[in-house]
Amino acid sequence: MITGKNQIGNQQSALGSVTFKTYNPELNIENEQLFYEASEEEVDKAAELAKDAFKIYRNISGSKRATFLNAIADEILALDDLLIRTYCSETGLPEGRAKGERGRTVGQLRSFANLIEDENWRAPTIDEAIPNREPAPKPDLRKFLIPIGPIAVFGASNFPLAYSTAGGDTASALAAGCPVIVKSHPMHAGTGQLVATAVINAAQKTGMPDGVFSNLNSSGIEVGKQLVQHPHVKGVGFTGSIKGGRALYDLAAKRPEPIPVFAEMGSINPVIITENALKRRASELASTYADSITLGTGQFCTNPGLILSVESEAFSAFIQELGDKVIAKDPQCMLHPNIKKGYTNKRDLVSDQSGLQVVAEYYSELAENYAPPRITTVNGTEFLENSKLHEEVFGPFSLAVQCSDEDQLLKIIESLEGQLTGTIIAEDEDVPDLGVLVDTLRERVGRIIFNGVPTGVEVCESMTHGGPYPASTDSRFTAVGINAIRRWVRPFSYQDFPKALLPEVLK
Repeated sequence: MITGKNQIGNQQSALGSVTFKTYNPELNIENEQLFYEASEEEVDKAAELAKDAFKIYRNISGSKRATFLNAIADEILALDDLLIRTYCSETGLPEGRAKGERGRTVGQLRSFANLIEDENWRAPTIDEAIPNREPAPKPDLRKFLIPIGPIAVFGASNFPLAYSTAGGDTASALAAGCPVIVKSHPMHAGTGQLVATAVINAAQKTGMPDGVFSNLNSSGIEVGKQLVQHPHVKGVGFTGSIKGGRALYDLAAKRPEPIPVFAEMGSINPVIITENALKRRASELASTYADSITLGTGQFCTNPGLILSVESEAFSAFIQELGDKVIAKDPQCMLHPNIKKGYTNKRDLVSDQSGLQVVAEYYSELAENYAPPRITTVNGTEFLENSKLHEEVFGPFSLAVQCSDEDQLLKIIESLEGQLTGTIIAEDEDVPDLGVLVDTLRERVGRIIFNGVPTGVEVCESMTHGGPYPASTDSRFTAVGINAIRRWVRPFSYQDFPKALLPEVLK
């Protein structure tokens, strides 16, 4: 079923001369299947098909698009063990993670299907005419949300299902009435093709237009650049590095017709622990955060990479216990040798900065692509003076900052770039005094967690997965939950229109 070809609408194609293979990081070998990178001609064909499909798809009823989304979910489940085996062979992640992510992907598709069963999600408003109003008549105005056009979606390295081919960006765009062209991630191209086949099967079974979905292979950056610059593409969804997301954002802004890029680009997710919490439950917190830091080998955008508290004996003891519990855990395989290399280089760069101390590190011999975790600490003054300490280390790493006092802690929070999350660990008696901290943190993050961990993003209407730049390129929107659909629509008004020409929801 995996051919290595590109999915251009309903047809598979392999016109390009560039080929590549995926990699099994657990076995430290290349997988056998050869993949064909999309040629410029294939990119153009996918965009042309998407443009034509949009003319039809935007007018298909929400209930029929819901049927399509549910059919995609059914087709993904029908791939069964083949999908799980392929996922694991391309990521080094365990079977349980693969099945959990598949469940999340299916759940996202069904939640958007439920949303669009009726048209209320379009936020229709009607202001009827008042022809006799003085000094001037009031016109009849009716407004709702309409899809913006074909969307380019970039698959994420760390979520081959939930943030990739049929993940949240694709599901929300298809729900909105926008065709999707996926730039498949080269690290899991086989998983991507299987899911793309599921989407196409669902499209054909439910009568969707040819071109409503395409999946393009790429081992480099050229296909992505062509997509973002293509005049038929009207929006971009991206999950990945700041460097990659910003490059796409700049390309889109330089087009003759600029288009929106909704990029979610990672975070260090500060965690603030109060003195009372350290006194009452330091050991419990060390265990909880050792689990969170090492979850998925630290390969989550919500990994707790920064822990803050006022310096004290209790905080010093907590940092040491956290380090001990982190390195007591068995290291895990990272997604790819390049990601392991990136982790090692960034971890060592941060660790070499002035004033930073390594508290704990796993020193035993490891398999080739396994990541040794590391816990470090630094004082608040050094942290404020060195911006390199503010950067994300993608892997099982965290930096504990020992602040001189509460004022310095607040100053550190104000100095941070935008983040996806912030967490406050506190006791009940702390609550009356947390107002300034909450207000300060709220300006830097998209979500605040109280007495929890940032890892684990619930898919629901109230979730905000985004934040001030560079956590995301537009903090007004979320990449998770049903409100993610609002990225792919724009408001549109009808004035003094005959009712026969109005959409049903505006009549």
